[in-house]
Amino acid sequence: MAKSALLKSSIAKKVAMALSGLFLMLFLAQHFFINMTSVFSSDTFNSISHYMGNNPLVQFVIQPILIVGVIFHFIMGFVLDFKNRSARPIAYAKNNGAANSSWASRNMIVTGSVVLAFIALHFYDFWFPEMVYKYVDVSPLNETRYFHEMTEKFESPVRTALYSISFLLLSLHLWHGFNSSFQSVGFNNKYSKSLHTLGYAFAIVVPFGFIFIALFHHFNH
Repeated sequence: MAKSALLKSSIAKKVAMALSGLFLMLFLAQHFFINMTSVFSSDTFNSISHYMGNNPLVQFVIQPILIVGVIFHFIMGFVLDFKNRSARPIAYAKNNGAANSSWASRNMIVTGSVVLAFIALHFYDFWFPEMVYKYVDVSPLNETRYFHEMTEKFESPVRTALYSISFLLLSLHLWHGFNSSFQSVGFNNKYSKSLHTLGYAFAIVVPFGFIFIALFHHFNH
């Protein structure tokens, strides 16, 4: 009974982590779409950013849910990694992990930690200044400030390089994470192959799209 309860608890944690990961991917896709508009039109980017930044539903409902989702996803990742390591207290001297799994699947906690550090930096760069601007300094609305504020972040080659490296690691994290999420929730039918292809495409297009945006604004600053 104890083993059965432990197994159910572990499965429940994996399902919860998978669902939170899929939710964060939806946010990532939306964020990518908004940022990509900055490549084509500063006015469009400013308009969308202003709307998102001053919409009560986004600010006081979706945004808190997103923050909780990020925290929950990474806490569950560390918890599950710790449990997996605890279940194998004796290291296998001749174990060749590369023969049985990809680098991304064996190092999800590494790529996840880097992504978490990047998200913390992103909050420090964008979210906290935005909160101070609107709710601490109570500055007047300025619908044209967003494009300038974003492109200024990519003036530094060091910051741009770190940003790009973070998204490379995010790509690796998504490469394994998307498909393992569907496995965790028990999704296995005739559509599985198509979803695997979609997952791999997402893991390439979105992170490398963010890198393209950063490099575009860096070299066109």
